[in-house]
Amino acid sequence: MWKVPVACIAFMLLLLFQMTGYAQEQGKTYNGVVYDNATKEPLPGVNILVKGTGQGVVSDIDGKFSITIDTPDPVLIFSFIGMESLEYPLTGQTELEINMDPSEDSLDEVVVVGYGTQKKSDLTGSVGVVGGDEILKAPVANALQGMKGKVAGVNVFLNSGSPSSSPRVLIRGLGTINSSSQPLYVVDGVVMENIEFLNPNDIESMEVLKDASSTAIYGARGANGVVMVTTKRGAKNTGTTIGYDGYFSVGVLPKKMDVLNAEEFMEVLEQGFANHNKYRPDSPIPDFTKNDPNLFDENGNPLYDTDWQEEATRTALSHNHQLSYRSKAEKSSFGAFVNYTDMQGIMLNNYLKRVNGKFAFDADPKEWLSVGLNLLANSTTENVFEESGGHQMPRRSMIEMPAIFPVKFPDGTWSNSSMVEDPYGLEAIPNPVHVLTTQDRLRKRTKLFGNIYTTFHILPGLDLRTQFGFDKNDFNEQIYSPTDLINISSPNGYAYLANERVLYWQQENYLTYTKDFGDHGLNAMAGLSWQKRTSEYFNVSATGFSDDTFKFNRMQSASQPGTPNSGYDEWSMNSYFLRGNYNYKSKYLLTFTGRVDGSSRFGENNKYGVFPSVGVGYVLSKEPFMQGLSGTVDEFKIRSSYGITGNTEIPTYQSLGTVSTGTTLINGSRAPISYVNRLPNPDLEWEKTRQFDIGMDLTLMERALVFSFDYYHKLTTDLLLDRPVPSSTGFAAVRDNIGSVSNKGIEVLVRAFPVTNADFSWESTLNFSYNKNQIEQLGENDEDIFPGPNWVSGSQTILRVGESLSSFWGYERLGTWGTDEATEAAEVGAIPGEAKRSAERKIIGNGLPHWTGSFINNFYYGNFDLTLDVQFVAGVDILQQFFHSTQDRTGYASGLKDVLYDAWTETNQNTMVQQIRNGPYSGQNSEVDSHWVADGSYIRGNLISLGYSFDQSLLDRIGMNKLRVYASVQNAFLIHSDEFKGYDPEASSWEGNQWGQNIFFFQYPRPRTFTLGLSLQF
Repeated sequence: MWKVPVACIAFMLLLLFQMTGYAQEQGKTYNGVVYDNATKEPLPGVNILVKGTGQGVVSDIDGKFSITIDTPDPVLIFSFIGMESLEYPLTGQTELEINMDPSEDSLDEVVVVGYGTQKKSDLTGSVGVVGGDEILKAPVANALQGMKGKVAGVNVFLNSGSPSSSPRVLIRGLGTINSSSQPLYVVDGVVMENIEFLNPNDIESMEVLKDASSTAIYGARGANGVVMVTTKRGAKNTGTTIGYDGYFSVGVLPKKMDVLNAEEFMEVLEQGFANHNKYRPDSPIPDFTKNDPNLFDENGNPLYDTDWQEEATRTALSHNHQLSYRSKAEKSSFGAFVNYTDMQGIMLNNYLKRVNGKFAFDADPKEWLSVGLNLLANSTTENVFEESGGHQMPRRSMIEMPAIFPVKFPDGTWSNSSMVEDPYGLEAIPNPVHVLTTQDRLRKRTKLFGNIYTTFHILPGLDLRTQFGFDKNDFNEQIYSPTDLINISSPNGYAYLANERVLYWQQENYLTYTKDFGDHGLNAMAGLSWQKRTSEYFNVSATGFSDDTFKFNRMQSASQPGTPNSGYDEWSMNSYFLRGNYNYKSKYLLTFTGRVDGSSRFGENNKYGVFPSVGVGYVLSKEPFMQGLSGTVDEFKIRSSYGITGNTEIPTYQSLGTVSTGTTLINGSRAPISYVNRLPNPDLEWEKTRQFDIGMDLTLMERALVFSFDYYHKLTTDLLLDRPVPSSTGFAAVRDNIGSVSNKGIEVLVRAFPVTNADFSWESTLNFSYNKNQIEQLGENDEDIFPGPNWVSGSQTILRVGESLSSFWGYERLGTWGTDEATEAAEVGAIPGEAKRSAERKIIGNGLPHWTGSFINNFYYGNFDLTLDVQFVAGVDILQQFFHSTQDRTGYASGLKDVLYDAWTETNQNTMVQQIRNGPYSGQNSEVDSHWVADGSYIRGNLISLGYSFDQSLLDRIGMNKLRVYASVQNAFLIHSDEFKGYDPEASSWEGNQWGQNIFFFQYPRPRTFTLGLSLQF
């Protein structure tokens, strides 16, 4: 699989390098002056490059230049910040006068917004843009991974190193409790579910709509922000191009958790036995022995010292290949793209494989008519990794499985922690290699996605567009856990099958009108939309398998079949929307947006909601009094917006009194039953987010420095919570709108071009954001709510008015009881050496960061390019739930080394680590407390990439347009607090839980990935 591509690449590179030795023609010298065509002033510092080569010069202070060229039929490329780039063919003349035109304002870049595009100069809202090339700089299977750190105010949490995991995205903070916090994803105008399975190679650009002025056009679905994705289509210029992009990557475990080896583990056990009488003097403990001949030699030394982290992980080999065909004729364009991705996880047997195909067609058959079609299909197969909760799964057992056990005994038998004759009382742990290699967790997904549109050009500037889009997803899950996995599925085995079919469609029609009336500019749009989503599902489980021969393929062979489950679900929406943009002299800007949404998901009395917004802008740089600053201040715009958006992402039928069905035993036979399981609430309505934004965009020194700033205040009201009702109703609560949450923050973007010349250029981008989250109201009496995740000590988080969402809830650890505090310790049922905690629980940390950002630098030297991408997070905590079993619960399993080297003893009493004890015999002392909390701030070397693009003159000789090779390392380094003892400070083991961010009971390590890539085009 590796030999053929490597050999082909090596041959191609050798051929290209040989071509560089060809004889060149005699050189010719050209002299010239470069002028600003608007002012007729000479331009110093203009980059002048011979097209297809690395040869170039820079104009002097008088705009003059001189260059000697060997290339036949040369073309000079002139570039200068603030000027339109110019290509100038040399046709014999040697004395040149070059006139460069000022470029359009950088604010005039066209960006995608809801139902159309706008000039950036006309925007009154806050929109972040990420190009497709930026997403692909790192090898990613998921487009959201490539967006991380690229847009201020957008937090992309990569909570797992698994290729099959899905990132969590928060835009401008968390503003909901029971509804979804994910943004709305719109791909080529169609809402897409499961965007994590979209092929990143197909993406042209991603726009993030953040404030109300930009998101209100999506009304009831815009409160969490909107991510607009534009995919690639046909060629932009007449002709045909064929391209290939591919890479091979190697992922490795960047660090290991510092756990006990075999000798250290035995020492911990021995000390725990020795300390038993301090805790339970009236309960005898067996003698400590090391007699098992399968584990110890005749001197009691361990026969094995297994590094379970090493055994359960691997060097992950992944590859990705993309073929593209793009063409353009006079009145049509066509694009076809095929992709194959094979991503291995660093945990054994974890992988993602995806086949993706896409084509797009656009045509203008008549002057008054445009049509287009976009269709995407992909099939994904995964062997997923279990990442939820605190079960005996490999992310836990590769840390807790004692090193004294081998992967397999000499007779080929898989080991587990029960295979010891000595009476240690160990918890039943299956070895992680056994689980990873014998357990199936297969997921298969098929997606069909696309849209078709027709645009009627009714009058100059007036268009009517009608489009139909759909997103069809078929999901199949197959799980089988063998009969010999103790504490998981032994002795009966377990099988589970699930199927789900989801179809979403939308039909939209809208008019757009664009017209300039002298100094006045108008861009208006109005339309209506229908949307519907249906889902049908079925699942069944079974236990009681005599062996593992058929796995999930013959469920009927199980002696204990589970109850089958099936269901159907649907919702629909009907919407009306409009937007108007007005500008006067491109200086004073006004935007009005409104949408009316009607949804089946809400109460009979509140089916429809109205979501308006208004935005204003003032381009100061166009004022006469600013003209004197020309050359210093290029563009300066102030903008502000206010509006209301909604959140409709709740389960269906919440406003209705619903009926559940099932069966029960009556007279020894199964009989069907029905019962009301929810009170109706006809007044149930949308969560509403009111957002104010004020910002500025500033460009200085002939666009060498770009600065953007935003301040926002979001207030989400009518939060959906369970309101208590009188017990006489027969229910404890009813779903109602009774809470509010605020988010306030700033966003800063600075882009600079410190060096720009023919030989070397440097582009630097710094973006960072700050967000403060606060609960403003929780029902009539503002009672505390404990939403989970529920684990040791109950709920790990609390919802409390005046505090932030995702606040950790637990005791404060004050240290360990000392020998001089024995009397005081006894009053609370403790002895010296045990944890000393506060009497009451309190807020001990928070899992949502205050500060996030990135510092990205791109360097260009000749044909080389270098990217250094550093990301940072500050003002956040981590709840290390794994301290429960690796530090506070000794004797049941292995743990961290500090259990042995930093534990309380009579000579080491100034420590947070409790005295070693044997939990199975002596009991345990484990509660969620502040000792488990670590500073979650970090600095990550997200990407280091080095590339080389071959000279066009060489490529022309073999008919190629582009050839670039590159090498990169992802997750190159990580700097974090010494308090944190896990793999990565950004994680969760409560997959899908709203409050699980930075709370984890072990985690999937995030790999360090080395990549070699190739991009070529004919």
